[in-house]
Amino acid sequence: MTRKQKRLAIIGGGVGFLTLAVLLVMFAFSQAIAYFYVPSDLAKADVPPGTRIRLGGLVEAGSVKRGDGKTVTFTVTDTLGQVPVTYTGILPDLFREGQGVVTEGTFVAGNSVFVADSVLAKHDETYMPKDVADRLKAQGVELSGKETVR
Repeated sequence: MTRKQKRLAIIGGGVGFLTLAVLLVMFAFSQAIAYFYVPSDLAKADVPPGTRIRLGGLVEAGSVKRGDGKTVTFTVTDTLGQVPVTYTGILPDLFREGQGVVTEGTFVAGNSVFVADSVLAKHDETYMPKDVADRLKAQGVELSGKETVR
């Protein structure tokens, strides 16, 4: 093999390795993406069952029901739409009705209930996740002005 052929083989191997690395990273990112929705967006969006999403909004007053063991059902609302949520696990200490929440999970096929595998609650009385606040404002919901948006 001549020097030129060796050089071309090394360059070709390097390009092939970089292409493979980029493809693996792109595949990993496509599997980890969870799109953010508020309940009124879900009415317009066609989210296939099993697709991982984040659902944000307010916990509707009077909707929290504790089931067997650690199972809790509640409704997330943005005042324009509601989505029933089921969660099995320990809820954050600050989780309560009327407070901001972001859940992550999937819809079950043939069912309009959102099955969450994680629930994030606001960390003090004035915090609201920026995505939730932006979506609520876009829907025309008046915020009290006390919220800290980060």
